[in-house]
Amino acid sequence: MPAQCGACFFYAQARFAASAHRREKGVSMFLNLLAMSVEDIITYCIIGAVALLAVIVVAICLYNRNKKMDTKAIAYAAVCLAASFVLSFIKAPAGPFGGSITLASFVPVLIYVYAYGAIPGFFVGIIFGLLNYISGPWWLTPFTFLFDYVLAFAMIGVFGFFRKMTKSHLVNICVGVAAMFIARFLMHFFAGIIYFDNGIIADGLPATNAYLYSFVYQMIYLPADAAISLVVLIILERTGMFARLLNLVNPAQFSLSAAKTSADTADATAEIPKSDPTHEKENTK
Repeated sequence: MPAQCGACFFYAQARFAASAHRREKGVSMFLNLLAMSVEDIITYCIIGAVALLAVIVVAICLYNRNKKMDTKAIAYAAVCLAASFVLSFIKAPAGPFGGSITLASFVPVLIYVYAYGAIPGFFVGIIFGLLNYISGPWWLTPFTFLFDYVLAFAMIGVFGFFRKMTKSHLVNICVGVAAMFIARFLMHFFAGIIYFDNGIIADGLPATNAYLYSFVYQMIYLPADAAISLVVLIILERTGMFARLLNLVNPAQFSLSAAKTSADTADATAEIPKSDPTHEKENTK
């Protein structure tokens, strides 16, 4: 019996020592984290973003194994992402803590999403957001990173839900862009509340309420960015370039000949002269 008690005592003492060692190790890691400079933290975040980007690319490749995305779809995703990424550098800053009005940087990826749908659009949107973060890293907490760069840009995929809502590309574009930017607005809105709660408040904006502050802040640049993208897409649609781009990106679903046939039919119907009732009466007499 004494031997068993002694063994239990030594076992408890060993467990207590191991637990104390783990606590000391955790405290040491926490202190090392606090001692890190802002540059080091940003570097690690960029590495994490690149790693997440790699995971998404692998996920797309696995998704491709089910024949839902072919090699051409992935290639055009890269082309559209590159075009959007270049356009994102042509911008006017709208606030001291992020947000900018770009030169229709969303248009190339929106064309891709319209061509291939919502699911590929979510992947492309997240990659676009990570590229934006890598080009200009700025975040306050992991949640602001999640809302501002992952979820907000993932909402690009929402546009894909409206690509076949009606037979009119124009109607689908207008409704889809509105829905997509509303969803994006909500993600940035949640991030703005976190900034406000942490004391990051831009001068000249209402600072009495986190919800009002975030709403006003997002309204500074998001509607203008949405309007520019919408105007460019409408111009492309009215000039016929939108249908041609869809046929180029995804000819299996968007046939240019079918689009021309429907347009010619509409023009022919509009050109049919209406019969003159008075003239018909005179001929009858």
